[in-house]
This record gives sequence, structure tokens and C-alpha cells, in this order.
Amino acid sequence: MLVKTAVTAVVALLSLTGIAAPSAASAHASDDPSSQQAFSFGVIGDIPYGDAEIAKFPSRIQDINADRGLDFVAHVGDIKNGSSVCSDEYFAYIRSEFDSFEHPLVYTPGDNEWVDCHRGNNGAYNPLERLDKLREVFFDAPGKTLGRTMPVTSQEALGLPENVRFTRNRVAFSVVNVQGSNNSLLPWTGIGETAVTPEQQAEVDHRTKAVLEQVRDTFSDATRRNDRAVVLMTQADMFDPSLLDAATANPDSVSGFREIVRTITEETNRFDGPVYLINGDSHVYAENQPLAEGSPWLTIYGQQAADDLQRITVDGSANATNYVRFTVAANSAPGPGVLSWEKVPFRP
Repeated sequence: MLVKTAVTAVVALLSLTGIAAPSAASAHASDDPSSQQAFSFGVIGDIPYGDAEIAKFPSRIQDINADRGLDFVAHVGDIKNGSSVCSDEYFAYIRSEFDSFEHPLVYTPGDNEWVDCHRGNNGAYNPLERLDKLREVFFDAPGKTLGRTMPVTSQEALGLPENVRFTRNRVAFSVVNVQGSNNSLLPWTGIGETAVTPEQQAEVDHRTKAVLEQVRDTFSDATRRNDRAVVLMTQADMFDPSLLDAATANPDSVSGFREIVRTITEETNRFDGPVYLINGDSHVYAENQPLAEGSPWLTIYGQQAADDLQRITVDGSANATNYVRFTVAANSAPGPGVLSWEKVPFRP
């Protein structure tokens, strides 16, 4: 069973001396001495929600900027709540705030900014048009992060520049566009649809195929490089406890995740190391092993156990009063755990 490890002595020394962790610019240089060192990254999601949190968002970013030990930051989606307008102006505002990050920023879209935009109080948009707009606004430089530039490998060639991966200190990171609302399979009732449209289904099929390809490539490359761990990031909480009863009664209510969970299970069980799944979506911090032996999700998804999969859900919405700071142990650190983590409160 995976357990959280203590923050390594290397990180403690760096913190005490005020020396920043090595730059993420060496993310692809496994033979660089800095790639053997411990490092940290921050994760937020489902923020900002509502006017009060939008007003606080610049200060939230400044709090994260003040953590000079972070190599990069990830936002795992939902840049607005589910009852506000998905306007071009709002997208432009959030992009301008994202540009104020002083660390490299990896962002994956959430359902609130495109999937659910068909709702009347969201502006009754066609979700596919909003997804195109998100890609235009936030992924105008494929292969580069927002904030401070860090190179990443993207699926731009498949039309999904938001799907990215990179490696740091023998840890493989893979960030993929997996959505709530059953991975975007709920009908667009706000624009008069009562069933999944052909265009909607085609988008889901194409995006899911791309996600599966990236996940498999991530594990394949991690195995070839003898990486120590794999870190996956998504918006969707595919193991949302609030959906457990409905999914138990009707497993098809999470059918949009089934192939993705199957692939993660298979790849986790083949990989010789821990796998960490970081997600947002459900708004309540959690850390567990959703596919451990005896989990009800095994029956729901029809999967075998994957005991080496550790899930961390970051706080969101009204609970987004912190970011999660992950520390990756140095290569020489003892013990089986590679990642440790803690919640860091924002200023009031």
C-alpha cells in the first residue's frame, strides 16, 4: 500500500537556506545534475468560483508566486462556477490572470468552461464552440506552458493542445482533458437537445482516443526510461464519492470514464512504481486508493484492483482556500514513496 513519505532532507535544506528548487527548464535533461534533486509543484482546481473568489484570485496567484520553491503549478480545470456565463470576456480575464503566474502553469480545461456552457445561465452556447474558444485563448502556443515558459509535449497534431506531458527527475507527468458530466456525455438540454448529438459523440470519441493514446505513451516512455513514478492529472473525478450510489445503481452513469479507468488500471499494474492521479471536480480534498482491493468502484467499472494507484483530489469552489504543495523526493531518498504533499493555506 502506498504511504505518504516525509519531505526529504534536501527540500528541508533548500527551504531553510532560501534556495529555490532547480528550474523546470531542465525537465527533459535526465543527465543534468539538477534532475537528480528533490523538487516541488503546486496544484489548484475549481477556482475561482463566483464574484467573491474572482476578486480574490489575483491575491491567490500572488500567494503561489511567493512560494519560490515550486518548479511549476497545475490548474486542473474549472475556472468558473457552473452557473455563470462562459463569455469571451471572462476567458480573456482569466488568461490575463494566468499570465501573472511567475511559475510555469499547466492548465487543463474543466467542464464548467465548455461542457456545461449549454445551460441558459451560462449563455446557452454550443459546448464545442466554447472548447474551440478555450483552445484559442489558452493554448495559442502549443508545446509551452502558460506563466513562465516550460517546454511540454502536446497533442497539438491531434487537435488537443491542452493534453501535455513532460518529465522531471525520473517522474513522468501527463495532463489530459477528461471531463465531468460523464466525460461530456450528458445531453445539451440548454440548447434544446434531449440526447447526445452526433457532433457531441464524435468529440467525445476523438478526445477519449487521444487521452488513451497519451496515457499509454506516458507509461511506455516511463518504463523505457526507468522512471520512478507516473503522475496523471485530470479535471474529472472519476471516483467522486457523491456519485457512488448512482453509479452503483447504474454503472452506465459513468460510462464515459470506463475506457480511461480500464487503461489506467492496466498501465498501473504493468508499471513498476507508484502512480498518482490528481484531480479536481468534486471540490472536497481527498486522498485514497480508489481501485484498491474491495473498492466498490471495481465492480462499477468492471476492473481488477490497482493497489498502486493513489488519488489526490484538491479542494475547490468554497473549499478552495489552499493549494496543494507536492514534493518529489530526490533519487537517493529512502522508502517506496516518491511524492509527499500538504495543503498550504491562502492568506485570508
